[in-house]
Amino acid sequence: MDWPVTARTTYPHVRQTVADRELETWMAVDLSASLDFGTAQHLKSELVIAAATALSHLTVRGGNRIGAVVGTASHVQRMPARPGRKEAQGLLRAIARTQIRPGRSDLGALVDMLNRPPRRRGVAVVISDFLAPVEQWARPVRKLGVRHDVLAIEVVDPRELELPDVGVLTLVDPETGALHEVQTADPKLRRRYAEAAGMQRAAIAQALRAANAAHLRLRTDSDWLLDMVRFVAAQRHARTRGTTR
Repeated sequence: MDWPVTARTTYPHVRQTVADRELETWMAVDLSASLDFGTAQHLKSELVIAAATALSHLTVRGGNRIGAVVGTASHVQRMPARPGRKEAQGLLRAIARTQIRPGRSDLGALVDMLNRPPRRRGVAVVISDFLAPVEQWARPVRKLGVRHDVLAIEVVDPRELELPDVGVLTLVDPETGALHEVQTADPKLRRRYAEAAGMQRAAIAQALRAANAAHLRLRTDSDWLLDMVRFVAAQRHARTRGTTR
């Protein structure tokens, strides 16, 4: 009972206290061998670390906690969520020092680690190139979205979207070490490559929409910081659209 207000108004008033709970953010950071690649301003792995750093600075304040699970090949490391900027900086240093190993991590299993153990509602962020088969990770991401606000950050290099006309190009599969020679002067080959890449990226976007995840794409040939600022501004505008001040 709020007695001072009751006395002033002569009507009974009951005060309801709403606890101000801190936010908990978890990141699933994919550092498969395919992320150790880049043909423009950055390696994809550098964008992964940059995105994790930006998210840490945006979320770690007022007692908020941030943690991560990091996967590279068959190795997975869980880093507990702790409050404070110093702890967040230690988390980022550990991610940056993670050695990328040959092979691909199981993105679905990595994401599923954010579902276990069950946690109260928070923010879950998946940072990856999402080149693993969609059926491997789509269900865990949907499951994650039932309880948490999900942000998917997709890291892309332009050569994954289209091939340049540079004659015979020798490509190395970073996950298997297999060599492939491609005649990029063939316009039909370049067109088929671009069409296949477009279909792959469309399938990724569709799976993320089905999981009700916010989707941010960062490219190695663009200003990643500006892209993040625009994305955050667009998300804020979408949340306040239709409201009155």
